[in-house]
Amino acid sequence: MRQYSIADLEARLTPSPRMPVLFVGHGNPMHAISDNAFTREWARLGQELPEAQAVVVVSAHWLTAGSTHITDAPRNRVIYDFGGFPDELFAVPYPSEGDPAVARVLQRQLVEYEAQLDAQWGLDHGTWSVLVHLAPRPAVPILQISLDAAMPLPELHALFGRLRALRDRGVLFIGSGNIVHALGRARWEPQAPAWDWAVEFDRVTADALREGRTDLLLDPFGTWDTARVAVPTDDHYRPMVAALSLLHPTEPLSFFNEQIDMGSIGMRSFISA
Repeated sequence: MRQYSIADLEARLTPSPRMPVLFVGHGNPMHAISDNAFTREWARLGQELPEAQAVVVVSAHWLTAGSTHITDAPRNRVIYDFGGFPDELFAVPYPSEGDPAVARVLQRQLVEYEAQLDAQWGLDHGTWSVLVHLAPRPAVPILQISLDAAMPLPELHALFGRLRALRDRGVLFIGSGNIVHALGRARWEPQAPAWDWAVEFDRVTADALREGRTDLLLDPFGTWDTARVAVPTDDHYRPMVAALSLLHPTEPLSFFNEQIDMGSIGMRSFISA
C-alpha cells in the first residue's frame, strides 16, 4: 500500500472556490431508472454544479455503529442493497473511481474520532441512484463516509463540521437520505396523497432549516410531536444533519424537490446558495 506524506495529502486537494453542500432526498431506488420530476431536477442541478476535485457522499444506507468509516478503494463497486425490485435495477452500472489520498485527507480531519479507512464498501443505492442522474459520467473521484448510528445527533453534527474547510479545497459534499421517512406507512397507489403528519413534519423542519434553527433540528423528538411518526428510525434523517453541519453560520440554502412521495417519503432537498 502506498504511503502518503503530509505534503502529498496537502497537494491532492488545492484551494478552490467554495463548493456547495447538497442534501438530496433520494426516496425509492426505482428513481435510478425512472424519468420523473425528481430525477429531472437532479439532472438539471447536476449540469449547474461547479467542477469539483472530489465528491463525498454521506448516505443513509451506510451505518457503522460506534465508528466512522471512509471508503479508500481506488475503484468503487456498485452495491445493490435492496430486494424485491425489477432485474433492470440490479443491472444499473455506475463506473466510478475512488481516491485513497482524498480518503486520507478526510481521515486526518477526523483523527479525533479515529475514523477508519474501508476498502470493502462501495457506493450503495443512496449514492448511485442519485448520481446516475446528477453526475452520469463522473469525472472526479467519489467517496463515501459512513454514519455512526450510535452517535447522538449533536455529536454527529460536530463530527461532520470538522470537514467544512474542505469545501474550499474542491470537495463537493452530498448528504443522501430523507427528512420524512416512514416506509412502513408508505402508500403504494399512484399519486397517493401525503399523510397529514408527514406534511406537518416536512413543514416545521423546512421552517427550521430556513431560519437556521439547528438547535431544533438536532433534537427532533424533543421538539416536534410528529417526529416519532415521520422519523420512526433516524437513519435517513442523519444525512441531513451531516449536510447541515457543513454549512457556514448564516449560510443560506434553497430547496428543491419539495414534494412528499408515496404519502410518507419526503423528497425535500436543499443546496447551499
